[in-house]
Amino acid sequence: MSSPEQPVPFTADDYRARMERAAESAAEAGLAGVLVAPGPDLVHLTGYHPVNTERLTLLVLKAGQDPVLVVPTLEAPDAEEAVGSPALTLRDWTDGKDPYAVTAPLLDAAGRFGISDNAWAMHLLGLQNFLPGTSYVSLTEALPMLRAVKDAAELERLAAAGAAADATYEEILKVRFSGRKETDVAADLAALLKQFGHSQVDFTVVGSGPNGANPHHEAGDRTIERGDMVVLDFGGLKHGYGSDTSRTVHVGEPGAEEQRVHDIVREAQEAGCRAVRPGVACQEIDRAARAVITEFGYGERFIHRTGHGIGVTTHEPPYMIEGEEQPLVPGMCFSVEPGIYLPGRFGVRIEDIVTVTEDGGRRLNTTARELAIVE
Repeated sequence: MSSPEQPVPFTADDYRARMERAAESAAEAGLAGVLVAPGPDLVHLTGYHPVNTERLTLLVLKAGQDPVLVVPTLEAPDAEEAVGSPALTLRDWTDGKDPYAVTAPLLDAAGRFGISDNAWAMHLLGLQNFLPGTSYVSLTEALPMLRAVKDAAELERLAAAGAAADATYEEILKVRFSGRKETDVAADLAALLKQFGHSQVDFTVVGSGPNGANPHHEAGDRTIERGDMVVLDFGGLKHGYGSDTSRTVHVGEPGAEEQRVHDIVREAQEAGCRAVRPGVACQEIDRAARAVITEFGYGERFIHRTGHGIGVTTHEPPYMIEGEEQPLVPGMCFSVEPGIYLPGRFGVRIEDIVTVTEDGGRRLNTTARELAIVE
């Protein structure tokens, strides 16, 4: 077993298996194949992380055929260094040549393809102009579960990221809040995430007092005061996989209503986590958490979905929201993060990352969920 600081490395075979599954899933969905542009999908499938530019880079996956990565000639050496490159055929093109002429023979002239959400419009339009009989659908729409089920090595990375976020929270409780700006505390959070091994910090929400009623409030110049509730929501990437946790703290002793609202959210979050088990529809997690908040009369003040998937990005499918009937599968990882937001007054949110196990769910965040008192 590797340590959290030295995760099990991915191999070319791991990436080969991922690409095969993606191609097979595309065929099962009635697609001719999958086209993957630079971004999280390409990183997940090949281990290659190029810059997304005007030069076309595109992974072509089709069931029963070897994967092909179309790359600019000047970037081919970097592509060859990717861990997944032994499972690929590289096809390069030089400046001055038409990259779509290189790509077109790899595609079915009348095929329907899934394509990365973040593919550049100019590349998609270039393919369409060269092959007018083709059509395209976003991967989130066509294959929303492409990255949803994590293997053991991915779960290890997510657990390490969650542990680093937990260590960050434990340390932030020791700093002074009152008399400092939200941006000061946000900077502390970012520094701590880096200290505990994050290579990338994606967000550090610090919503004090009335700012806490905005779920995605960006830390600003407001000075935190004694008597404030403060929503903390922070995360990023460690070993290439995401962390995302939220806790709400109070500067000094809370009032009765503040404590009550926090207790309701904590009960709702617990209900959402208890509902996690294989075969349950994603929407049932949302329903379980939302039912508690609604029962106590704050239903209209829970203004977002209960959760989102997490992996090589901090937000990805599946989503814990009404209408999402996708069944939970062991290996899925997602947030459970109900909240109550009272405009002009305060907000409360509690969030853990949960992974689906063979018989239930396991939290990857384990810090105390009670209302913490800070100075």
